[in-house]
Amino acid sequence: MWLALLLGAVGTLVVLLAAQPLVELFGASPEVVTEAVTYLRWSALGIPPMLVVLATTGVLRGLQDTRTPLVAAVAGFTGNAVLSLLLVHGVGWGIAGAAIGTVVAQTGMAIGLVLVVVRGARRLGATLTLHHAGVLRAALDGVPLIVRTVALRAALLLTTWAAAGLGDAPLAAHQVAMTVWTALAFALDALAIAAQALTGRSLGAGDVASTRETTALMVRWSVWFGVILTVLIVALHRVVPLGFSQDPDVRTALAAALLVVAVGQPVAGIAFILDGVLIGAGDTRWLAGAQTIATLAYVPMVLGVVLSGVTGATGLVWLWVAFTGFMAVRAALLWGRSRGDRWMVVGA
Repeated sequence: MWLALLLGAVGTLVVLLAAQPLVELFGASPEVVTEAVTYLRWSALGIPPMLVVLATTGVLRGLQDTRTPLVAAVAGFTGNAVLSLLLVHGVGWGIAGAAIGTVVAQTGMAIGLVLVVVRGARRLGATLTLHHAGVLRAALDGVPLIVRTVALRAALLLTTWAAAGLGDAPLAAHQVAMTVWTALAFALDALAIAAQALTGRSLGAGDVASTRETTALMVRWSVWFGVILTVLIVALHRVVPLGFSQDPDVRTALAAALLVVAVGQPVAGIAFILDGVLIGAGDTRWLAGAQTIATLAYVPMVLGVVLSGVTGATGLVWLWVAFTGFMAVRAALLWGRSRGDRWMVVGA
């Protein structure tokens, strides 16, 4: 948690100072840049609580407590939605209101989770003071996962950069499509969180057979869950756009993109579940390398869309086809790793 606060403070400072040039790198229209800078600067205040939420959630998962993070997530997302409606439409703060609502919700989640972890730490006799050697060790141990996460975020940023070149309407549609994809990812990630906790427990107990059996079961569940989400999104792909925009161009592009989002859900399910399994096994160095490879493989896919010159809804569809290809590469790498035994280190 101390490491999260330190990294969050640095991240906030960097984003506040560099918001304008960072946003301008995406090449969007001046109107979009202005709104994006406003949102990014307010959102920067939420970086420390966001990282604290991730740190405390990791602690609780390690203690086999997945219920408390779920309660915090539901409360946080509900509060975020209510605050966004209130501050954007009620108070009239526009896009700044959306960012402020998120920051307030993240801060509330962080405070609640910290209280739970602190209570558990006191019960176990663990120190709560800043220990420089411990923070440094945590930072070094987390380097592979940081590399993995940065590589994944680079792929998402690359996708946004390509979407910005398609025009304002496709960019708006892409933002909603990515939000829908992220919401579905959280749903699929629920199984991955369980897989992470179960894998860590079974390998720690030296039970390789149980680990293999649980992994296979979780993969099947995740694929079928992805199929259910596919059917759901296909059924609603023309309904969802109605709630996000009155612009016919945005609605058309979004409906088309959501069909591709839907088709990719079973593949995403495989990627998410196996990612959770390998994190639970502590196979973080391999995950860092694999994610970097997947992101590098994605670069020519995105460049192919950009260099083709397609724009509008057609360009957005092809961009999402490329992103689905990225997830397929990621899933294939994870599947290949899971078929072997080198990641199953027992007793650690």
